[in-house]
Amino acid sequence: MKKNISSKNWIKKQHSDFYVRESKAKGYRSRSAFKLIELNKKFGFINKNTILLDLGSCPGGWSQVAKKIIKNGKILAVDIKEMEKIDKVEFIKADIENKDIFKKIYFYFEKEFDVVISDIAANTTGNKNLDSYKTGDLCMASMNLAKNVLQVNGVFLSKLFMGSVFKEIYEKAKKHFKFVRTYKPQSSRKESKEIYIYCKGVYKNF
Repeated sequence: MKKNISSKNWIKKQHSDFYVRESKAKGYRSRSAFKLIELNKKFGFINKNTILLDLGSCPGGWSQVAKKIIKNGKILAVDIKEMEKIDKVEFIKADIENKDIFKKIYFYFEKEFDVVISDIAANTTGNKNLDSYKTGDLCMASMNLAKNVLQVNGVFLSKLFMGSVFKEIYEKAKKHFKFVRTYKPQSSRKESKEIYIYCKGVYKNF
């Protein structure tokens, strides 16, 4: 009974959500597209020449936004799930926690990336602390990958949740990147504990 009520509340919230309606009106595959639009307005890290890696790309909302901006660069999307084709976006079905993922990604364009973005979140269990921890692990995995495939002035942007692992992730980011900031987009739901970490400039000798 509780699960049915929760599902009904979620559906009601989706119907009344401004960003859900706007994403449908503009043809975006997810409301999260507006988060990347806002983050790029805040930090200005994607331009027409950007070579970008989109981790956890499915269903493709962030790749859609990037494609509208990037005209002369390239986009590679990666997800453990299949993603419906987006024109001018290359896709690899792979697990970012797999030890072979680095080779698959790094040699795809045979050059380093300018930007690595990750909107990955673990499947929810109902336990907020556990969900936060699992998503934190995915953020760590994304960061480990990003610092190895980014060019020296590259940018890493990732979702994480405020919780027990936040401080550990933030401190690790400061060890690997020269500039680190956190930001919560207005398009994030108010009740959500999600926040985004923006990192720029890789310490290549670390």
